[in-house]
Amino acid sequence: MDEIETGFSRLVAKIEEQSKETIKLTEDIIRHDADLLNRMAGLARPVIKIVGLNMLMKGKQDGKGELYDTSFYPEKMIVLAKTEPLKYRPDDVTKKVDDQFCVLSEDGRFYELMYSSDGVGVDSYRKELSSREVIDIYRYEAMFMLYRALHDYLKNQESLLTSLETTIDFIFAAEKA
Repeated sequence: MDEIETGFSRLVAKIEEQSKETIKLTEDIIRHDADLLNRMAGLARPVIKIVGLNMLMKGKQDGKGELYDTSFYPEKMIVLAKTEPLKYRPDDVTKKVDDQFCVLSEDGRFYELMYSSDGVGVDSYRKELSSREVIDIYRYEAMFMLYRALHDYLKNQESLLTSLETTIDFIFAAEKA
């Protein structure tokens, strides 16, 4: 019975030791979370050029709410997070903010996009954000969504590669027969 108690005591001590190390490492990550997000953004740049969207800069709305005469930001972006919109835009306090997003551009920079609509037109205000501001405003949702976007892209690429290999195997098998 003493062997079981000794083994159990060692197990409890090991768990306590690992818990302390986990807390220390977690604190280190939190202290450097903006650096981590910044590095992730830099690594994601080539992928954003491929999977990113052309975000609306401004446009007009017809009677049905459909957009026409639109213009878009020149670089592609991915949406990382959404937050409760500010009441008014920083560039024009007469414009109410309808939607507010955090995006990552193919240039590796974070931006906040604020959209306003007056029923006739939609336009946006874009403000660059530091990685620290992204975390302060959008919390870890932006970091998680960036990770998720890259993970999903890789998964889709692996699926595509497998499909292409299967197709090529099928084609060459038909030629050999």
